[in-house]
Amino acid sequence: MCGGKGTRLGGAVEKPLVAVNGTPMVDRVCDALAASRVDRVYAAVSPHAPGTRAHLQSNPGITVVETPGDGYVDDLSAALDRIGRPALTVAADVPLLTTESVNRVLARAEDSLAVAVPVDLKRRLGVSVDTTFERDGRELAPTGINVVAATDDDIYVSDDARLAVNVNRPRDLQIAEALS
Repeated sequence: MCGGKGTRLGGAVEKPLVAVNGTPMVDRVCDALAASRVDRVYAAVSPHAPGTRAHLQSNPGITVVETPGDGYVDDLSAALDRIGRPALTVAADVPLLTTESVNRVLARAEDSLAVAVPVDLKRRLGVSVDTTFERDGRELAPTGINVVAATDDDIYVSDDARLAVNVNRPRDLQIAEALS
């Protein structure tokens, strides 16, 4: 998923193309996916990210999927209509994603699975916390990584700090660079 506006991050570069230590975030995510157990890598782009589309179209290992740019949920639905289910979905703003993390999520997924991290982990790291929910008495935050299949989501809670870093604001970018 790499077609959002990226308004919270600001800057002159489209959010997926923002570099973390010299490498665009979307490339970091695509590299982790390409080296993992996933069969194919698709990039869902929108009219809000023409530079990202052009950048990804030059990569022969990635199939670009056009979405309407109507928001994450609508764009995700459009992408899933095109590629089918089950699908592992990853936001382009998780630049510390590793092949091992992807494979760990895939191993845990028996059907739909949402990956979350404890909010206190995000706060200890100093990264932004935008969305939270409670599960079994713990305050959790979504990571932007999910397996979308046929059933309601199960929740996989990870303590992996790399999954806790979503680059949504300039401070998040500084922390991603320090941790990478």
